[in-house]
Amino acid sequence: MKGRTFIVVSYDIVDDRRRLKVAKTLLDFGGQRVQRSVYEGYITPANLEKLRQRVRRLIDEKEDSVRFYRLCDACLESIEHLGAAQAIDEPGLLII
Repeated sequence: MKGRTFIVVSYDIVDDRRRLKVAKTLLDFGGQRVQRSVYEGYITPANLEKLRQRVRRLIDEKEDSVRFYRLCDACLESIEHLGAAQAIDEPGLLII
């Protein structure tokens, strides 16, 4: 989808309350949970910056870790899924 980037966000957040707030924020931005602390989704550069800022306000930077991975189209084609894992669909229209 033109103008959007596929991202993977993973986190290790110590506090249950902070972890829940980060998870809800990722869902609010269109992320799809693919594992307990891993989300995938398509996002515009402007919304990625908003997401980063919001997550930064939610975490304790001395205890928590959040990683954002941007994947190119060629990288997406090389993703392998084993077991119950399934690829997520690229959204046609996503309203945030």
